[in-house]
Amino acid sequence: MILIEVNGQKLEVKDGAVLKDVLDLSKAFYYPGTSVGILKAGTKKEETTSEYKILTTRGEFRIELAGDHGIWSRFKDYLSNIKAHWETANSIAFGPFETDVVPERVEKKLDRYDVFFGTGGYDAKNSYLMFSKVKHYSDYGSPRDAVVGKIISGKGVIAALKQGDTITKIEPVIKWETLLDKICTTDLSTKLEAGMRIFTYFKVDLVKEAPEGAEHFLALIRKKTFNVQTFSNSFISDDALKGEGCPYEHWEARSEGAVSIRTDGLGNGRTYIYKGDRTSSAVHSVVGHVTEGLELIRIAQTGNKLAVISNPERIMVQGMGFAEAEKIVGARGLKLEKEGYTGEDAIIVEQYPDTTIEIISAGSVTGLGVRSDKIIDVKFYDDLAPITLDFFRHSLRLKDRPLGPLPVFFTYENTYLFRSEKEAEAYKEINPENVPKKEVKAGEIAVTNQAAKRYGMIGVKLVDDAKYGPTGEKFECTNIIGKVIDPERLKGMKKGDIVYIREVS
Repeated sequence: MILIEVNGQKLEVKDGAVLKDVLDLSKAFYYPGTSVGILKAGTKKEETTSEYKILTTRGEFRIELAGDHGIWSRFKDYLSNIKAHWETANSIAFGPFETDVVPERVEKKLDRYDVFFGTGGYDAKNSYLMFSKVKHYSDYGSPRDAVVGKIISGKGVIAALKQGDTITKIEPVIKWETLLDKICTTDLSTKLEAGMRIFTYFKVDLVKEAPEGAEHFLALIRKKTFNVQTFSNSFISDDALKGEGCPYEHWEARSEGAVSIRTDGLGNGRTYIYKGDRTSSAVHSVVGHVTEGLELIRIAQTGNKLAVISNPERIMVQGMGFAEAEKIVGARGLKLEKEGYTGEDAIIVEQYPDTTIEIISAGSVTGLGVRSDKIIDVKFYDDLAPITLDFFRHSLRLKDRPLGPLPVFFTYENTYLFRSEKEAEAYKEINPENVPKKEVKAGEIAVTNQAAKRYGMIGVKLVDDAKYGPTGEKFECTNIIGKVIDPERLKGMKKGDIVYIREVS
């Protein structure tokens, strides 16, 4: 038997076991096809570190020692599972525990986020690990060299800590650049070795201060995956929603594990996860923090697809019937209000509030229903017209929603023309792509390309046509992007009506 670890869970497995065996045994969260991170035993050098990770019942924060502090070195192993004994607006104290410090009866200057030791009643047997919340002067019965370091990340956790909260664990921060023997693989037949540490997912806790940014991230990971498209020593990023607008909401340092959305400039809409501490930025809104599986972020390389869990999970009722939506939001302890058409065949096409954070805060969500015959299912030709489809999905917000509104612009004979509500012609050039050669089939949907004046127009025909495309343009001006599954639903539609496009596979 050999000892391995899966997402922090220690297990014994038979010698010769493979990755699939241990995933089945541990029942770890694993999303098929995603990359699993593996660290082999003995791959790190024993180096001293000045950074420590402190896990509490309120979350995780990190400190950096200021020099070689004997107090910390001698007593850090006794600091786990101690509770916050008291708190004030200035500081919070965890303990008591016994030390050999020599208390001083003198007021000391403490800066915001100082980490220091104090005593109760000037008695070393009642020592405390303390954290300063603000700059102040006070007498805590501290020894001469009381301040041992600074809080460098997770400062919001310090603000949230209350009397009775517990420090559950203190760990040194590993110098990851020394971890040379690491693997990120989708091969479940990978043979296991003793001492391997395996990571199958990472978890992100979203912040309440960035509801729209959090929704942007939830839309990105709607398939429970994060695709590493950009890789560097300090971050990884997923570019799937690059170009999609996201407002700046939350100013915070981009500490290790921070998740941010770029809100302006080159890469607008790209999602970043940080592997090292970076300063705050006027174009990076922090929307969450990795609270589990940061090791997987460290191991990942360009091209890896990583499994991800969010807290909270997304609340998205668009595309559902009211009965299904009521069941789902009810399981979350929320109420569903109904508007619009509410018959048995109703499909929800809008929701208010728009974001998960706001819905949870309100305790309810309102769904706007329409008749199911207003929903137009389309199978897209991603392999034939990827650039035009990127424009189309952007126009209808299909990149982050299950369906999108498309107003009828004009109709004649068997032709239906549409213009998206969202002006998107400046988003991307629509060059000729997948233009028809001999004939357009009934039900095919197309976008007019830049070879014609009315570029960006969307059209569908209910009959085959060997001369003109679905938008009424010549073939060379027509990009075919997909096929409507039931084009007969368009019959009777008139200018000003709205249909809702839903992507199907």
